[in-house]
Amino acid sequence: MARSEARQLVRGTVIHGDHRGRELGFPTANVRLGEHAGDVAFGVYAGRVDGRAAAISVGVRPSFGEGLEPLLEAHILDFSGDLYGSEIVVELVQLLRPELAFESVDELVEQIHADIADVRAALAV
Repeated sequence: MARSEARQLVRGTVIHGDHRGRELGFPTANVRLGEHAGDVAFGVYAGRVDGRAAAISVGVRPSFGEGLEPLLEAHILDFSGDLYGSEIVVELVQLLRPELAFESVDELVEQIHADIADVRAALAV
């Protein structure tokens, strides 16, 4: 798939998730897309959260199974602290790949590592 420039801004409040990302060693900030739901193509983006590099997943699927609503899930590369309840600005810089579902945790973790490498390359981090 050819990578495309996105350059979209999404603002939202970080909601409490199921902490699966944190359990896997990839803490995430989850944001309901709300009014942005129809404006953002589902997939994984290189982007920034409040200026910090992030691998950003947008879609209806959690890592496994089917989700109930479109969410933006940001794996912030230098994530520390608790962002729950915080208002954040997410810049979608470049679409890297379409949304995927995974058959196993190992597959998911392998893809997250690949996504992070792609983000670092795209953003020259």
